Parts: sequence; structure tokens; C-alpha cells
Amino acid sequence: MKALLAGGGTAGHTSPLLATADALRRLDPSVEVTCLGTPRGLENQVVPAAGYPLELIPPVPMPRQLSSDLLKVPANLKGAVDATYEVLDRVKPDVVVGYGGYVSMPAYLAARRRRIPIVVHEGNAMPGLANKAGARVADRVAVSFPDTKLPKAEYIGLPIRRMISTLDRWALRAEARSFFGLDQHRPTIVVTGGSQGARTINESVSGAYRALAGSGIQVLHVIGPKNELASPGPGYHVLNYVDRMDLALAAADLMICRPAPTR
Repeated sequence: MKALLAGGGTAGHTSPLLATADALRRLDPSVEVTCLGTPRGLENQVVPAAGYPLELIPPVPMPRQLSSDLLKVPANLKGAVDATYEVLDRVKPDVVVGYGGYVSMPAYLAARRRRIPIVVHEGNAMPGLANKAGARVADRVAVSFPDTKLPKAEYIGLPIRRMISTLDRWALRAEARSFFGLDQHRPTIVVTGGSQGARTINESVSGAYRALAGSGIQVLHVIGPKNELASPGPGYHVLNYVDRMDLALAAADLMICRPAPTR
């Protein structure tokens, strides 16, 4: 069997995509998995690192406000769909699985016209535009929250990679703290606003540095690849991105993070 998994942009799309890819290969090592993304997303780092081939198509951003950019959407979408046709004709997948984001809409449209079965997975409680459209034509629709409003929705939960689901935090604690250059004995807070970071979290936690340091607490702060934050002092470790979240979890006594929307 050949599967084309479409999703990119942020970890919210790429993480369940990779978890699904790993699960398919565990179930049947002969399954051929190809991933579909755009040149600007996180998938360009994490998919090759996970050992899967990555095909790229042009992104189709949807303007959030009325502007001249809205007029470019039809042409951009057509270009992305045409590029997806080329991938489908070359890879010849038996199924296309989409996780939302800029890359999924062209994948759904192209797969529909090529009469390839479509599976949609929605990782958030509130589905995005691409998955709302994809769910209407999909053969199966999977959701991570039981109350997600999508046609034909089946509640399965969020696919999680085994490095997280089987994590033994205590066994990895020393290795994890060495990996990030952290003190082995100080209480540790790990901060993340998701793969893109969160400005309010970055400002709030870094602003509390004196109180944290005064209590002997060290911080590992993942600020996001497009954000900037100078370390406010010793024991405050700033990174733009972490690709070993299993080690970040193992290093932490407390996590501060931003949840996905639930309504």
C-alpha cells in the first residue's frame, strides 16, 4: 500500500502526521509513506529527519482580512492543485490523508478528482477551513476531540509518536538535562508556546526571571523560530526550536505551555 500524508506548517499538523506514518510502518513495514508539504513549513525539517520522503507544492495562504491578496487565492489554489496532480501521478498513492493547513486543501481537491480515497484527521477542537471542506468529500473523518463538529466525524484521539507515548521521564532525566546544558539538580521549568511560540508567554515568563532565579529555578524556554528573546540571566536557557520534545519533557519538573482551543 502507498499512502500520501498531507500536512505542514506547524507541529500541530506535522506531529500527528509523523505519528501516523510511524504507526503504518509498524503495522506493515511494506507500506510506502510519502509526505506532502510546502517549502515554508516545519515539515522541511522534521519529515526528512524522521526518514520519510517529502514532496513540496506551493502554499495557498488564506488572507484573514479583506485585501487584494484575496483575489490571488483562486490562481494560487489552481497552481497548488496542478502541482499535487504531478505528485499523485508520480507517487500513485492508494489513499490521501490530510491533517489541515495550507497543503491539505489542494491535496483534497486533487485526490477527489483523481478518485483516490481521502481520510481527514482534525487535531483541534475547532476545525480549520481546509478540513471543513475536506470532510465533506472524505471517505473517513477522524477527530481528536469528541465534540468536534465535522461531517462523519469519528473520535479517535490525537496520534502521538512513541517517543512521547512510551517516555520514561525519570530514566531520561540526566540525559535530557545534559542535552540542554541544564543543571542536574535545580528545579526546572520548560516553557513553550507551541512550534511557533507565543509572545505573551515569552514576555510573561522572561519578565518573572528574578523571582524564578531567586527561588533557585532554572528555565528552558522555547520561544519559536521567528521570535527573539535575550536570556535575562544565568540559568535561563533560550532556544528557538526543540526537535527532541521527549527530552524537554524528561528535563522538566513543570511545563508552561499553550493548549489547543477546546471550543
